[in-house]
Amino acid sequence: MIGALRDATSFLTRVPLPQREGFDLARAAWAFPVVGAGVGAVVGAVAWGAGLLVPPLVAATLAVLAEVVLTGALHLDGLADCADGCGGHDRESRLRIMKDHAVGVYGTAAVVLALVLQIAAVQTLLVALEWWGVVAVLASVGALSRSGMLTVALRLPSARPEGTAGPLVQGLRPGSVVVAGGLAALSTLVLWPVGVWVGVGVLLAAFVVPPLVEVAAERTLEGVTGDVLGATAVLTQLAGLLAALALLP
Repeated sequence: MIGALRDATSFLTRVPLPQREGFDLARAAWAFPVVGAGVGAVVGAVAWGAGLLVPPLVAATLAVLAEVVLTGALHLDGLADCADGCGGHDRESRLRIMKDHAVGVYGTAAVVLALVLQIAAVQTLLVALEWWGVVAVLASVGALSRSGMLTVALRLPSARPEGTAGPLVQGLRPGSVVVAGGLAALSTLVLWPVGVWVGVGVLLAAFVVPPLVEVAAERTLEGVTGDVLGATAVLTQLAGLLAALALLP
């Protein structure tokens, strides 16, 4: 269990952990929502702490910056590559564009819009909720977004087996995805004091977004890549935040 948490943390964050002998990302998949919840809780704590000193907009920006630093912009990079890949005319050209380290106009626009939406959402949470509510929403959304990645990885073949996510996609087992999904769903229980419908809305968003990404990836790439998984996490996170805002009492 500790090894799985360590492997998941090494993959999903930039926490400086030494490489563990026997690193197995597929077996660590169940721990993805645990790490996601931890990242979300840190972001919420930064937002609340900064909000004691500076205006909510600045505090929200600092909180999102903390997430970018903590995760190394891992998922945002996937979103950018997927957005750029939309400019390809066929599967091969899309994969080639996504592999290119240069970021194009589509990718830049996607990342900027995602960050703006996230900052605006965190700012609204700071104004509308007590500190514990902000932490709860961000932790739950963080857990669900990392779990959503796994459903896509399980249902699609690897479009680029030699890629970073290749071992995860090829070695992933349904049991790990079920455990991860269960843990992520349980995270919505912390939202009940905020509002029962808030928890329901966040959970529904997490169920809707990954299948939509899956359909798009299957049609355009005939499989999944690490970039697709990163984009899934970002889009699920944003959808969860918007659902929470729409249903705040």
